Amino acid sequence: MKPLIGIAGNILLNNADLNGLPITYTPQGFVTAVQQADAIPVVFPISDPNEAKDYLSKVDGLLLAGGQDVSPLLFGEEPSLKLGATNPARDAFEIALVKEAIHQAKPIFAVCRGLQLLNVAYGGTLYQDVSDYPDLAVQHIQLTHFETGAHTIDIDFDSTIGKIFGKQYVVNTYHHQAIKKLAEPFKAVAWSKDGLIEAFEAKSPNQSIVAVQWHPELMIPYDLMMQRLFTDFVKRTIKKMN
Repeated sequence: MKPLIGIAGNILLNNADLNGLPITYTPQGFVTAVQQADAIPVVFPISDPNEAKDYLSKVDGLLLAGGQDVSPLLFGEEPSLKLGATNPARDAFEIALVKEAIHQAKPIFAVCRGLQLLNVAYGGTLYQDVSDYPDLAVQHIQLTHFETGAHTIDIDFDSTIGKIFGKQYVVNTYHHQAIKKLAEPFKAVAWSKDGLIEAFEAKSPNQSIVAVQWHPELMIPYDLMMQRLFTDFVKRTIKKMN
């Protein structure tokens, strides 16, 4: 049987095309990438954190997608004037999903907001806006088309990311929050040229976690290497299943 991949969903409000009805969704790029990796995507609606165990028991891996800012209250800061929209219910549910996935030893792949949320869930902190980073020297919200790579990253060659992309690669970039303090269970494995963390993985060999700051699901139509992140994720779930 193909592995089931749980994708933590988002909610769209005030959709003019649907008379303002709230819509549970995930970007199509994640669905397509999981399907192309020969797995079955299952979108989780934002739910009661107490139900995280039930959700995770039904799937073989957890994918954390992009979206709203992570609330700074979760890492002990008040919201700055640069903070964007947050969704506390989504934060709470996804943190519960993360902790349950780790408890059940199920692989995690996190993208953009997913990377940030995963870091905060385990005690890390964020820059509420990349402009707060003192060494900022790279454009992290690109003005070119988002399916196109915009800046280079340096990669730890011995990491999972390194085995896919080598020591350097060009990625897209569309984030205004960024990792400030990396949580203890994780190790940084990729950096932008100005030193911001662009990817991390679990330190423990018993946990299968890969998190990236860029949006590979958007680049896949023009860069097939990005599909390998999803294919690797599905292979990690199959390995755990066996």
